[in-house]
Amino acid sequence: MKNMPEIKLGIVAVSRDCFPMELSVKRREAVVQAYKKEHGDIFECLTTVENEKHMREALKEVNEAGVNALVVYLGNFGPETAETLLAKEFNGPVMFVAAAEESGDNLINGRGDAYCGMLNASYNLALRNIKAYIPEYPVGTATEVADMIAEFRPIATALVGIKNLKIISFGPRPQDFLACNAPIKQLYNLGVEIEENSELDLYAAFNAHANDSRIPEVIASMEKELGEGNKMPGILPKLAQYEITLLDWMEDHKGSREFIVFANKCWPSFQTQFGFVPCYVNSRLTAMGIAVSCEVDIYGALSEYIGTCISEDVVTLLDINNSVPADMYESEIKGKFDYTLKDTFMAFHCGNTAACKLTCGTMKNQMIMARALEPNQEPNITRGTLEGDIIPGEITFFRLQSNADAELTAYVAEGEVLPVATRSFGAIGVFAIPEMGRFYRHVLIEKRYPHHGAVAFGHFGKAIYGLFEYLGVKEVGFNQPKGMIYNTENPFK
Repeated sequence: MKNMPEIKLGIVAVSRDCFPMELSVKRREAVVQAYKKEHGDIFECLTTVENEKHMREALKEVNEAGVNALVVYLGNFGPETAETLLAKEFNGPVMFVAAAEESGDNLINGRGDAYCGMLNASYNLALRNIKAYIPEYPVGTATEVADMIAEFRPIATALVGIKNLKIISFGPRPQDFLACNAPIKQLYNLGVEIEENSELDLYAAFNAHANDSRIPEVIASMEKELGEGNKMPGILPKLAQYEITLLDWMEDHKGSREFIVFANKCWPSFQTQFGFVPCYVNSRLTAMGIAVSCEVDIYGALSEYIGTCISEDVVTLLDINNSVPADMYESEIKGKFDYTLKDTFMAFHCGNTAACKLTCGTMKNQMIMARALEPNQEPNITRGTLEGDIIPGEITFFRLQSNADAELTAYVAEGEVLPVATRSFGAIGVFAIPEMGRFYRHVLIEKRYPHHGAVAFGHFGKAIYGLFEYLGVKEVGFNQPKGMIYNTENPFK
């Protein structure tokens, strides 16, 4: 997975001129030691910032070291002007965190008052319209601060990635899929570039790759990955040709950006012209860290990329699709798992989930498309899906979206994929999210979210929520627990 930034963390300690600078220096050294012991490398800036001149010296030091994510550490009260100007002039994500007092026996010369200084820092950040990550409880011992920095790292990865991201799209959304269309203004506000192309551009590029010398090598890779699931080997040459087409387009069209994701048209004319469905190829690129969203869902692609950066793992994009039948719940879920029927649902897509996230991936044809395009005959142009049940385990379901009014909105919810056979088709799983029924009604429906949601494999809600706050999303929806009523929820049950 190479399609994401490498983060080099740096830490700068700050000190109020009426406090001993040595206190901040000593505490910074302790944080660095704790971080390196438990989490890895971090650049220690030896310039401690007490004024604006120091700020420029520290900025020069971290920039020359290649730092791209910065921790501003209040070892004592801190100089609110210099420390916030440091955040303003540093070209990357910034975290503010403060030192706790160490001992009741050292509250004269050893008292730093960083608890107080953190209030002034946050106020000055707001005055200067500077974004910064501030942990839930941003005051701690050296070990606690080191752990907070470790939690900041995946958020920083996503932030740097977004600032260097281009979304390449092919084709308009399918007819009657207005939900996949969204204003692109917020992409530019986030620093994301977008390159919109016609399906004809993609078709011409695909045809230009006919008989490409790399096709046999890609076919061999597909055969190895599919194993016994290689049920339609005759379609692999076209799929390999398509994969090479997208990868070449990515390299040729990066332009000023380092990272690429795709939002591509995949039906209905795709099958009739290309002669296959692109689902399996989409899954393979996503496994490489190059998310490919279905149905020209640009914010779906962006959400997938966020999940890739934060989890450093393969993600997927699924429809929040159908309810779990009551008889299936009674026989396979009730009494075995602590969920009600309304906590469960089935998430599905045609076959775009990577093989490593399926219990057993099999090459098949797109059944829904075949109903219209190839009824009552052996599938041909609808071949190319990767189907199977999604692996059980913890998941985070989330999405960043621009609504119809071009406002940035988001949701995040943690849950799991249950080890329950789906008995269905496509890439699909039985999902469970606590209080899903209420979340579905009062967040997903009430806030007008589309049917696509990104899925990260693990619990990453804290980091994703923190990222959305950093990006300026005013309201982040989540699955509120019982007793915590939604604003739109009817209190009369």
